[in-house]
Parts: sequence; structure tokens; C-alpha cells
Amino acid sequence: MTPNKEDYIKAIYELGGERDVVTNKSLVQALSVSAASVTEMNGRLLKEGLLTHTPYQGVRLTDTGLKIANKLIRKHRLWEVFLSEKLGYDWNEVHADADLLEHVSSDALIERLDLFLDQPQFDPHGGVIPNKDGTIEKMNHIPLVELRIGTHFIIKEVNDQQEFLEYLLHKKVQLGNEYVLKDIEPYEGPLTLQTVDGIETIISHKAAFKIFVKELIEP
Repeated sequence: MTPNKEDYIKAIYELGGERDVVTNKSLVQALSVSAASVTEMNGRLLKEGLLTHTPYQGVRLTDTGLKIANKLIRKHRLWEVFLSEKLGYDWNEVHADADLLEHVSSDALIERLDLFLDQPQFDPHGGVIPNKDGTIEKMNHIPLVELRIGTHFIIKEVNDQQEFLEYLLHKKVQLGNEYVLKDIEPYEGPLTLQTVDGIETIISHKAAFKIFVKELIEP
């Protein structure tokens, strides 16, 4: 499979194509390509049985397409772990190089990489690494924005957009940090988080949609 096809399949997955219909317009924006290119590629992937098409709405991954997407994500996330743990990349630096490496990695290389890294379950952003058979374990983490004031929680996953990761680095927000939600300003205002040491951090309401947490039992 060509890198171009792989990028399309992964983009459809990331736009929700596992369960929802993804429009051509969304793919044009995500991939920065022309509408004609999206239509042509969708046709190829449909013929290969990787997509289903709903007229005037868009496309969705088949079970076969989903397994391919998950295998691509497995390659990508294992490389992110390697770059972070073995080469000292910050979590906002791993994505671009992992994108390049995933396309040139054989299945055999990825399985050796997995063993070398002691079979990690999560990437540096907390994303679950799919199994080698193309399946993935679902996590029940919830967006920070859904918590009530006074809730104790631990950060388990964050959106892996580079600009957002740089924002979190500036705020010193990291995976595994424990907080209590101290305050939420009205009218979609910022949230105040407090560590167990009493240090407060203020993050935007928009950012709270991209941080996924697990509630903790209050001490």
C-alpha cells in the first residue's frame, strides 16, 4: 500500500470514520488536497473494500479498513515512544518524524521495535497503542471539561496537536499529573487546577476539551 493511501485511511480514522460518515470537505481540509483528489482516492479505496460510501454524505471505514488504520497507528505510536524514550524528543516533537517512519517500517521491524521498548501500551500523549492484529483496547477516559468543581483526577491522555502540546508544556501540564478542579469561570471561562502540593494552574475552556482524565476517589 502506498504512503498516500495510508495517509488517507489514517485521516478518515482520525476524523471519526470508525463510526461516523466523514465528508469530502473534511478530508480536503485535513489533508490539504483538492476535492478531485479526495474523490479519486475514495473511489480507489472503495474498490479495495476499505470504505463504504453514503451518497451526498461521505465515507466510513469498513472493518478491513479499520484494521489497516489501527496497524498504521500502531507503527506511528511505537515510533513516538522510541523517539521520546530513547532519543529524548519532547512530546511536541515526535509526531512529524513518526509520520515519516511509519511509512517505511515493515511489520517485522515494528514487532522488534515493540519488544525493544518492552511492549508499551501508550504513546507519549497517552494514546492507546493498537495490538498487532489491528484491534485496540478502548479507554473510558473523559474530557476534563465534563468534570465538576471539587473533582480529583489524573491526566491520562491529551490531544497530540503540536501547538496544543507546546501550550501544555508552557503550563507544565503532563500525563500522570494529579489535580483537583478548583474553579470554573462562568460563560465558558478558564478552569483552575490545583496540584496535591497546592500549586494552581489556569487553562482555557477550549483546552479542557482536549485533555482526557480519570476521576480519582477523594483522599
